[in-house]
Amino acid sequence: MTGAPPVAERPGTERSTSEGAPGWAPRQPDGGRSGAWLDALLARCAFPDPAAGPVALAVSGGPDSLALMVLAERAGLTGVAVHVDHGLRAGSGAEAGVVEAASRRFGFGFRAERVAVGDGADLEARARRARYAVLPPGVLTGHTMDDQAETVLLNMLRGAGPDGLAGMRPAAGGRGVGGGRAVRPLLGIRRAETLEVCRCAGLTPVCDPTNADPRFRRNRVRTELIPLMALISERDVVPVLARQAEVMADDVDVLDELAGGIDPTDVRAVRAARPALARRALRAWLRSGEGDHPPSRAEVTRVVEVVEGRAVACELSGGRRVARSRGRLSVSDAVTATEAKGRT
Repeated sequence: MTGAPPVAERPGTERSTSEGAPGWAPRQPDGGRSGAWLDALLARCAFPDPAAGPVALAVSGGPDSLALMVLAERAGLTGVAVHVDHGLRAGSGAEAGVVEAASRRFGFGFRAERVAVGDGADLEARARRARYAVLPPGVLTGHTMDDQAETVLLNMLRGAGPDGLAGMRPAAGGRGVGGGRAVRPLLGIRRAETLEVCRCAGLTPVCDPTNADPRFRRNRVRTELIPLMALISERDVVPVLARQAEVMADDVDVLDELAGGIDPTDVRAVRAARPALARRALRAWLRSGEGDHPPSRAEVTRVVEVVEGRAVACELSGGRRVARSRGRLSVSDAVTATEAKGRT
């Protein structure tokens, strides 16, 4: 394969060490075992059937999303890679060019999107919502088993109940973070394995510096909480947490069937239902938007206060607002709602 000129590295970007025609051949530093290892890894993934048609891949340029592209090509998939630039750090715009080059190499089309994420609380939640707003339904993402374990623990810390403990779902339409919009083929593999996939493909990812920033709770869960849990339990806790998510997901599905007949925007219907099922209906409604983040119990409790007439509106994480009018509930962007009130 012909090597491409090196791409200058910038903070938060990554560099591909080679580029060529669609398709690729793994490096063979281990006597030819790389190809067999990649095929075994692919067997633990849950990619859709290529016969179902082209797919969209969410490719940020990090090691997980690059591995997603590599394995998707090896699985026989075709389609387009979508890069979303949030504009939150210097040099982020350069990543689009890196992803475009990798897309050409592995035979995928390319589309760049840029979103605006303003100032405010819960930056991660607002960035996620903005990202999913421009990604197509059914987009494939590079979430791994390690991401699943972190998500379960974060949801536990937020008090998100069974929905949070169920974590992310592998297929679009399922519950959990982004469950209604995304397909996650890599939940069966580890983060370290995606780095090895990149190495075998001749790619050298550069880590996003924000992934080491202790201001973000997920990073502290990754670097502090999970290692401490492993030390106390004397085992690798990531697979344990992932298995728990699968068990909880089955239970959540049954509860969702029971709550499915309640219209969560109809105040009378919510008040007439059993409290536990009413809360489930409200949770399902509040997580149905872009980003699909399961609300905490505290947030649901605030919405119940609106339902019962003890408040006319309440604020939620991610900059959302729930209001009641003429016996119906509605959810909107809190900033937009505030601006609209100021114009009246």
